[in-house]
Amino acid sequence: MKVNVSGKNINVTQALKDYAEKKLGKLERLFDTPVEAQVTLSVEKERHIVEVTMPLNVNGMLLRGETETNDMYSSIDLVVDKLEKQIEKYKTKIYRSFKKSPSKYNAQERREMDANEPRVVKVKRFALKPMDVEEAVMQMELLGHDFFVFSNAETDQVNVVYKRRDGNYGLIEPDLL
Repeated sequence: MKVNVSGKNINVTQALKDYAEKKLGKLERLFDTPVEAQVTLSVEKERHIVEVTMPLNVNGMLLRGETETNDMYSSIDLVVDKLEKQIEKYKTKIYRSFKKSPSKYNAQERREMDANEPRVVKVKRFALKPMDVEEAVMQMELLGHDFFVFSNAETDQVNVVYKRRDGNYGLIEPDLL
């Protein structure tokens, strides 16, 4: 597994880098194909934050985990545990949907299996008006939402602005493969 470690407000020592690579390397056994992980270590006041992003080579899916503690090594341990649970959950869903033949189960059994899984309960449709990022942020604030989907007038692509925990805003832009 290729692990890229970077730091924000922290000097990433070789020991920290080695520890992150060793811990994340244990996840490699859960994948059938080579995987790359982007790890960002950051310190904000007394909070030691670890963010891990792993693009999965399946339909452009992305695995992401973030944890924070008052110790960087503990944060790394916790994010690896979180990612492992996400991977197991993901693999279980894939196994259920592709490996098991629906014909083996009657309709009632399928409904009972599906009842335990989270599902889409509402679909919302709206017109995407081209606007710049500042206008999208203003629109989000006016609506009182934590995020807002819009068509970026500069790039002609669908973007999402969102409110971050630190009170600032984030922008999600597609990276077309």
